[in-house]
Amino acid sequence: MVDPLRVLVTGAAGQIGYALVAMIARGAMLGPNQPVILHMLDIEPAAEALKGVKMELMDAALPLLRGIVASTDVAEACKGVNIAVMLGGFPRKEGMERKDVMSKNVSIYKAQASALEKHAAADCKVLVVANPANTNALILKEFAPSIPDKNITCLTRLDHNRALAQISERTKVHITDVKNVIIWGNHSSTQYPDVNHATVQEKPVREVVGDDEWLNNDFIATVQQRGAAIIKARKLSSALSAASSACDHIRDWVLGTPKGSWVSMGVYSDGSYDIQPGLIYSFPVTCEKGEWSIVQGLEIDAFSREKMDKTAQELIEEKELAKSCLN
Repeated sequence: MVDPLRVLVTGAAGQIGYALVAMIARGAMLGPNQPVILHMLDIEPAAEALKGVKMELMDAALPLLRGIVASTDVAEACKGVNIAVMLGGFPRKEGMERKDVMSKNVSIYKAQASALEKHAAADCKVLVVANPANTNALILKEFAPSIPDKNITCLTRLDHNRALAQISERTKVHITDVKNVIIWGNHSSTQYPDVNHATVQEKPVREVVGDDEWLNNDFIATVQQRGAAIIKARKLSSALSAASSACDHIRDWVLGTPKGSWVSMGVYSDGSYDIQPGLIYSFPVTCEKGEWSIVQGLEIDAFSREKMDKTAQELIEEKELAKSCLN
């Protein structure tokens, strides 16, 4: 018998949470042989909805699901968790300034960081999804100093998967034949989807696509704006794809990336590729035995350098904004 892992999902009654908890309980995150105990946290006004999600999980009779903790108490929800997926945050509403949103999220992430610091398992792995994801992860890191830097990440796998999908559609190959795209930087519209090292059926993407104009313009803009396009079409934000890519992120981190390929993760910068140390920035990474490593030695052309620096600059500004909210 394998011991169950405790997985926390915050904002669990929301639409990403609703999609995600079922995927986790069915083994999409940690594999078909890993039992889980789900810890679901949401705010008091969502308590009834959270109760409904718990009822549905029970009714689904899922063999891997060994227990459910559904709570509006952050300390209870964080107790002993091995993995934490942070979906809960304050969304930007019409007419709100960036600083207003940042200030709300700073207080949310400060409180949740303190609870993880006190109550989570010592080796807890954290994935921040709620926007601004990179900076929320940075705040969490600040207020949970005992959690190792390498254990706090943010989600850019959704952008990575969006880039794979665009190349797959353009070249008319199956998505598994597209490898090694990169998302650099912030999970925002300044992110840089880079195909310079990517392949389609082992051949360079640029060679297969044969259209640099599209790759340098429309492709990048489509990936950057995909979230907005989905909101326009669904009148709701990406939920299914966000939940699925959160599973991908944790699964590869815990179980390892396939040999010869990398994925994109928002991780703590060590100064690689001349990105300011101390930012949470999306890099290409490989994972093995539960540890990620930034892929080194990739050639960066002038076009890429400019885009990478622009998204880094936005993260530096967000970091300053968060700091001013704390003060």
